[in-house]
Amino acid sequence: MPSSEMAVMGKTIMILRLTGRVLHDAVSFIVFSLLDILDLILCFAFKAVDFIIEAEWKPCYCTSAKEAITGSGKILVSEQGESKIVCLISTKLGLEEISDTLYTRPSLVSEISKSTVNELKRFKVEDKSSTVTVQSSEKNIKKGTTRSTFTVNSTIVGMLRGKIGGQQLYPTSRWSDCDCKFCTSWTTSSKETLFVRAEGPKDKAKEDVLFVHGFISSSAFWTETLFPNFSNAAKSTHRLFAIDLLGFGRSPKPADSLYTLREHLDMIEQSVLEPYKVKSFHIVAHSLGCILALALAVKHPGSVKSLTLLAPPYYKVPQGVPAAQHVMKQVAPRRVWPLITFGASIACWYEHITRAVCLVICKNHRLWEFLTKLVTRNRMKTFLIEGFFCHTHNAAWHTLHNIICGTGSKLDGYLDSVRDHLKCDVNIFHGKNDELIPVECSYNVQQKVPRAQVTVVDNEDHITIVVNRQKVFARELEEIWRGGYRVVN
Repeated sequence: MPSSEMAVMGKTIMILRLTGRVLHDAVSFIVFSLLDILDLILCFAFKAVDFIIEAEWKPCYCTSAKEAITGSGKILVSEQGESKIVCLISTKLGLEEISDTLYTRPSLVSEISKSTVNELKRFKVEDKSSTVTVQSSEKNIKKGTTRSTFTVNSTIVGMLRGKIGGQQLYPTSRWSDCDCKFCTSWTTSSKETLFVRAEGPKDKAKEDVLFVHGFISSSAFWTETLFPNFSNAAKSTHRLFAIDLLGFGRSPKPADSLYTLREHLDMIEQSVLEPYKVKSFHIVAHSLGCILALALAVKHPGSVKSLTLLAPPYYKVPQGVPAAQHVMKQVAPRRVWPLITFGASIACWYEHITRAVCLVICKNHRLWEFLTKLVTRNRMKTFLIEGFFCHTHNAAWHTLHNIICGTGSKLDGYLDSVRDHLKCDVNIFHGKNDELIPVECSYNVQQKVPRAQVTVVDNEDHITIVVNRQKVFARELEEIWRGGYRVVN
């Protein structure tokens, strides 16, 4: 083909790509603008229904207010213009950082209506008990010092009031949550711990392995795939622990929890490490679970024998850019295609739309599970759907923001600690066709931890990295635990 024709073809392809990108951006703009309006309508609708059913206006993250709590506890917040609570100090609660993406999600519609909202605020009845002027902790302020201005989200303040007073702000189940025995089985136990599926010898185990699932999943992601495919030798020498994370599967789903990193880690320790007297262990984690795995490894550096991460959501944050906001835009860029990105964008940006989805799907999960089993007759697909259905909106919403987005500023430090202070092997697996978390995320981890071995699996995606290759992956894990796994190029 002549060079002139090739040049014309190249320009044509470039123009077509540019046109497609513009059309895609235009459609995305229209769709998400409509979703902004829908979410606003659902905000008022849910508030009205909450008031009718529960006789109380329930807080949401649509607005923020300059409020703080003093007296029984102190709130330490950022003074750099970011509206976030860093820590609550009291005799009963120590709360880590809460992601500002919970209540700072700018949209076109919200910006346009900003002036209208400001006018409406004049008619808002202020709660005198919650309006507090925050000053320096010292009684005498020296001349020349500047008074700090704190911005604290009213929703978080409302939630924390219940914790400080020793009262549960929300009941165990809200009207929009499922209250079946599967979802509330933990309420009958005298001790609130995670649901743990433990297999292997009780007394003579040589090794312990902890499996941590990803977002809106459950322990069945491991127990229905890997557990049956481990060799008899591995089963006889390893104790295998698969957990349902706080808020998911059969684990507790407290309606007043903020599902912070500290809460998730504490529950893992209280449910597995302490009761089973686990002193050293291997970790296998998928997606969101990789963040918890890294945090747990850094907290117990001398106990981790190997670290296996599948599709870790580690996005490099440019210097000077708010980390949580950057990660949210990477995970949920508000695009209509591919579909998995569209779903992630809805889950991340729209509090009330996602609550409506949970109302339809999660509250009625028994019906959907029955229909799925009836139609598919495929256990592999059924258990994935069960994990997807069995959670509450409160758990999914806060976990997504506080763990995936909120830890954007922490992961660099975690990976530095793994590189410098942990001696364990680090192995990373990623599906080449993963449209949710790009393969670059795994290579980003390898850049931070050079000894990490990255295996990119052809023709597999975010889920099939395990589900389609459970037998092969079970063998690979056994090699990792023996210390003999090597990437074959």
